[in-house]
Amino acid sequence: MTRRFFCPMLTIAICLFAIGLPAAEITAERTDKGATVKIDGEPFAQYVLDFHGTPILWPIIGPTGKPMTRAYPMAEGPNERKDHVHHRSLWFTHGDVNGLSFWHRETIKHREFVKVASGPQAVLVTRNDWLSPEGKSVCEDERTFTFGVDGDTRRIDFDITLKAANGPVKFGDTKEGTMGVRVPGTMKLTAKMGAKIVNSEGQTDGKTWGKPAAWVDYCGPVDGEQVGIAILNHPSSFRFPTYWHVRDYGLFAANPFGLHDFRGNRDADGSHTLASGETMTFHYRLLFHRGDVKAAKIAEAFAAYAKESK
Repeated sequence: MTRRFFCPMLTIAICLFAIGLPAAEITAERTDKGATVKIDGEPFAQYVLDFHGTPILWPIIGPTGKPMTRAYPMAEGPNERKDHVHHRSLWFTHGDVNGLSFWHRETIKHREFVKVASGPQAVLVTRNDWLSPEGKSVCEDERTFTFGVDGDTRRIDFDITLKAANGPVKFGDTKEGTMGVRVPGTMKLTAKMGAKIVNSEGQTDGKTWGKPAAWVDYCGPVDGEQVGIAILNHPSSFRFPTYWHVRDYGLFAANPFGLHDFRGNRDADGSHTLASGETMTFHYRLLFHRGDVKAAKIAEAFAAYAKESK
């Protein structure tokens, strides 16, 4: 009798343990300036459809509740230099597209939202036009941002397909590009506050610049707490493993095109031309985590990401 009573209760307890806590609700809502993403009602990221001619994500709030990218030039933050006004939180551009520098000055115009969805993951899909100074479309892109939470780590998957919609498009060989993040002022190496850069090949700090790697992690203090940003490059991404334009002053960018700078060889040519109608696709996962690369298990996170189909 007693056993019959307690066995079902034990079964219920085991089931409740297996189910665990409810998954976080991640919402995406349109705003006048773009879209806002929240985790259980608290801010995670904002998609700004036009900041001085480029769509960006800013701010991005990490697991400690603090911003995880530099505030300047959108605002001001602690220990920040007012340099490189074209480094805008999280963005995607390139310094030589048919001879035009979208990295520095040309306009990428948000055309439309394709999808805005909420749930266990939030999704934003946008289409954008890369415009010449005369307003003509040089190429176009479709970007998918998928926002998620894995334990104490916040995740943004960034998938982008570029299309030569109006004739051939050449992405030139330059270090000025391409998928960029600018870390907070206190987190950069030159702040000398305990920052560290590590890549998948075991290279660290300045030795990571211009090297190909499956992932790179940039960690350091934000408001007195150790946090980090890891960028993972999916194996199906164009020219995996990408090269990295990651600098001690806080620039953190993946760039598969700048070979003559990265290799120190002027004969190297990393340019790529899309024929009219042709596309190329890039896949990145950005992890905003507590602690250093080992505490956040970035190598393990990449192994799991690499198994996902794209």
